Amino acid sequence: MEAHADAIREKLKSKGLKITPQRVSILESFHVIGDHPTADQIIDLVRQKNPNIATGTVYKTLDTFVKNGVITKFRTESEAARYDFILTHHHHLFSSDDDHIEDYENKDLDQLLDDFFMRHNIPNFKIKAIKLQIIGRFSPS
Repeated sequence: MEAHADAIREKLKSKGLKITPQRVSILESFHVIGDHPTADQIIDLVRQKNPNIATGTVYKTLDTFVKNGVITKFRTESEAARYDFILTHHHHLFSSDDDHIEDYENKDLDQLLDDFFMRHNIPNFKIKAIKLQIIGRFSPS
């Protein structure tokens, strides 16, 4: 976990954010939980080590991380806010059966989307990024 802690400290420092035990603990939870956690999942895990951390502190910290580009936030089909520590461009596969989310990278899809919107621009709208949430169900292996 120490390697994660060093990377987390460096990430916070690179974004100009103060390094606090709460912030480090919240970001560490992403490495433990992994799969696009909800705020409640993060709160539950962080409270195992720090039972006195306020719910509001976790939410404010998550908002600060989103605002400063440390993590991203997105909503699922059920409108639950989820957080993502992976900042490289990718899409999400969302299983509506069990709310499981997996990252999906496909350069051909990215090129197809870029080409489409180059040909079909949206009037008075500047696209910053295109991220798909592909909803379906994973088949048993």
